[in-house]
Amino acid sequence: MLLAIDIGNTNIVFGVYENKTWVNHWRIQTDPLKTADEYEVIFRSLLTGGEIGKNDVRSIILSSVVPSLVRPFEQMLYGIFELARIETVNPSIYGKLPVKILNPFEIGTDLVANAVASYHKYGPLTMVIDFGTALTFTTIGADKTIKGVAIAPGLQTAVSALAGKTAQLPQIHLTPPPSVLGENTIHAIQAGVVFGFTGLVDSIVNRTEQELNESLTVVATGGLSSVIAPLTSRIKTIEPMLTLDGLVLISELIATP
Repeated sequence: MLLAIDIGNTNIVFGVYENKTWVNHWRIQTDPLKTADEYEVIFRSLLTGGEIGKNDVRSIILSSVVPSLVRPFEQMLYGIFELARIETVNPSIYGKLPVKILNPFEIGTDLVANAVASYHKYGPLTMVIDFGTALTFTTIGADKTIKGVAIAPGLQTAVSALAGKTAQLPQIHLTPPPSVLGENTIHAIQAGVVFGFTGLVDSIVNRTEQELNESLTVVATGGLSSVIAPLTSRIKTIEPMLTLDGLVLISELIATP
């Protein structure tokens, strides 16, 4: 079995993969202050509950956009899986990937995994929109190169900023309101954020296509993709496991002589 782990700023998503299918997968909250021992307790509990033994996992692929957690996770993983081979996604392995990385030390490893998976599934001229802590737009050109990335605050990040910087605006559940004309505070925030970000998504896709003078296949992933995708005119496909799928592909490419 392969254990794929993606450490994001808000959540850590990981899953066990075997025979071209996900045996199980989990999502936990990211806490940069947790120690390797604390994460080990969590991982052991979840893996035991999923009936995954320490000797079942033979290889591990790790991606992280939280640098301070890379070392604790490597310590934790070596402590649990003594016999497993552990690879960490970093610029040293990008030469083996099917897509070219223009700025390898600036792009997040999660975006690289997204690009590898989307290119494998849909080919070049693909844009991946990842609805995470940040809202990212990663575009792969006809030459198999990541042409660039656009970054905006994520939906939940925007809501948290509103609640944190204003005295009377609460944290809300993000779902489409009945109207863009919010008749109460909750619907007003939902209208501004949900419908506003829908317009942002369509605008970025359209501008990218105009600049490239090419049509793009648009793929969405991330926790809130299911909220925005049905409202846009441009997102046709949602891939909830895209980042982990990309990590599986990267693991296979690294293992190839």
